[in-house]
Amino acid sequence: MGPALLLGLLLSRAGDLMALPSSDCVVAEQLCLSDSTCNATYRTLENCALAKTRLLSLDHDSRVRCLNAELDLGNSSLLHCKCHRRMKRQEHCLRIFWTVHSSMTDGYFNLETSPYENPANEEHWKTDYNKLAALVSGSQLAGDATNPCLRATHVCNLSKKCFRLRTDYASICTKGAGSEDVCDRRKCHRGLRNFFEKVPEDFTKRILFCPCQDEFCGERRRKTIVPDCSFQYNTKPNCLWLLDSCLEDHICKSRLADFQQNCQPVDISPDGCSLHNHAACLQAYMGMIGTPMTPNYVSNSSVEVSLWCTCENSGNQKEKCDQILSMFESNKCLENAIWSQMHQKQTALKRQEDLLYSSSLSFQGDSASISLSSAMSQVAEGKTQRDSSKESSMPMASSVYSGAATSWPSLALFLPLLLSPH
Repeated sequence: MGPALLLGLLLSRAGDLMALPSSDCVVAEQLCLSDSTCNATYRTLENCALAKTRLLSLDHDSRVRCLNAELDLGNSSLLHCKCHRRMKRQEHCLRIFWTVHSSMTDGYFNLETSPYENPANEEHWKTDYNKLAALVSGSQLAGDATNPCLRATHVCNLSKKCFRLRTDYASICTKGAGSEDVCDRRKCHRGLRNFFEKVPEDFTKRILFCPCQDEFCGERRRKTIVPDCSFQYNTKPNCLWLLDSCLEDHICKSRLADFQQNCQPVDISPDGCSLHNHAACLQAYMGMIGTPMTPNYVSNSSVEVSLWCTCENSGNQKEKCDQILSMFESNKCLENAIWSQMHQKQTALKRQEDLLYSSSLSFQGDSASISLSSAMSQVAEGKTQRDSSKESSMPMASSVYSGAATSWPSLALFLPLLLSPH
């Protein structure tokens, strides 16, 4: 369907261009640009967003004009539009969202508003994870039962998409890892985002949040994202600089807003989360991987996560810097979400293995299934042998998390960082 036809259909259904129901931002922009009044308002907001991106200082009249332009949108679809995860034009969609929500008025910047559609409203992925896990459980690929990270990797190797995208980012990130002169961090981050966006969560969650009982398994998990390239610098930058880098990037800023919305901690909540949705919090956490604010496990013997940054030499901005770190290090909602994911697997592991093994027997009941199981096992064994020597750079760790609950940092404290150059 061409853009003109799509536009005509939407206009015929909407009636009033400025009062359309919520839609994705790409469609909302097309509708707005076709209306002279909305077009003029949107162009004003684009100039406001450009000034903000370049950290230009606006006079009072310009600030008022930017605020009025946003208010003029009223109940238009642009003001309420969202973006979808895994959409093809995601960066363009996010740029539109932040153009509309880029008021330059003092005291107005709410990064807790996620540009992404509610996960519950998005199409649920249908995957073949259980079928592939059954093949692994019923074969020699099962390996050491005490290393669920290795098991999760074997299952990934049997999935064409999971294996391909995991191999892609691994080859990019391991090239020159540990050397900033050789490691292409930008390409490495893009490869990681492709993996966590395009591979179903049945695979990615089990790889990233697998429970471990020893440091060998823990090292495997910690190195899942090839931290020498994607996570660490030769020296730790200041967390304020890390936040600035994130806010200059539409994807990182959007992922951070999504993380803040879905992982907002609340002390009085039994599950620690204001939205009471651990799955959404984990999804938002994985969304941060592959951005300038990529988090990771801090050791092989703990499931504690953090950013690779420090608050030393922060001067009078030390409090703000500490709050950036606390979004990951002292976040009760995130801690509980990770713990629940791992605890669920630990308590159900034996029962699940028995279930998968029984399923694998049913696969072997006819010659076609025997051939499939055998062929996939041979392929995966070959891949696993090739992976085994280098995959120590792509693992995952152990232990259960317990941390003090803290209140969510007020984002108003970050406002001076956003409105003035430094």
